[in-house]
Amino acid sequence: MNKFSKYVGLDVHQETIAVAVADMGGEVRYMGEIVNTPEAIAKVVTRLKRGTDRLTFCYEAGPCGYTICRQLRELKQDCQVVAPSLIPKKPGERVKTDRRDALSLARPHRADELSPVWIPDEAQEALRDLTCAREDMKHLQRQAKQRLLSFLSRHGHRYTGRSRWTQPHWRWLEGIRFARPEQQIVLQEYIDTVQACGKRVASLNREVETSAHASTLWPVIEALMALRGISLLA
Repeated sequence: MNKFSKYVGLDVHQETIAVAVADMGGEVRYMGEIVNTPEAIAKVVTRLKRGTDRLTFCYEAGPCGYTICRQLRELKQDCQVVAPSLIPKKPGERVKTDRRDALSLARPHRADELSPVWIPDEAQEALRDLTCAREDMKHLQRQAKQRLLSFLSRHGHRYTGRSRWTQPHWRWLEGIRFARPEQQIVLQEYIDTVQACGKRVASLNREVETSAHASTLWPVIEALMALRGISLLA
């Protein structure tokens, strides 16, 4: 016998949430749209939970993260965050609306056809955010380096040494002089940006190392580092 009496599909957006409910052995109905606030979510739980009803919620993993799931679990409700790419879809069904998306979550949730994702705790998510911030800064650093090299290439300055971003390369950059002061300003701005990004990456590297050692996941991280070719910042 199934332990839940109502299966709730939430189509979550930054400002609103579309709600659909599939009753155990009954109809699937659209409940409407609410604002995406903790107060509105709590009211939905109160509204749907009647007597001995047991609820289970689900919504797609996405930019809104796990805040709603954590709130529902604090309210003693079951909640799953599901993988969007694994949600069953009918062939040729291309029209998407919030109503349809909510209903398309409630039905397969009742049928146990959805694939939940792993939900990190707040400490694990914080470490993930830190590593993502480092990756973002590395991306900015690569962009800054490419802009600097493209600027120099347009004006005929090409480094002939063995490796870029080494001490000899930096000395070569510092020795470049343009006839026009405007271009010299541009060169210096690009150089300063690359150096600033490098300092921020180095700072984030230190923070990631410190946080990783303090994390509950450190035994797993340490075990992975035992594999050939994998370091802390793999």
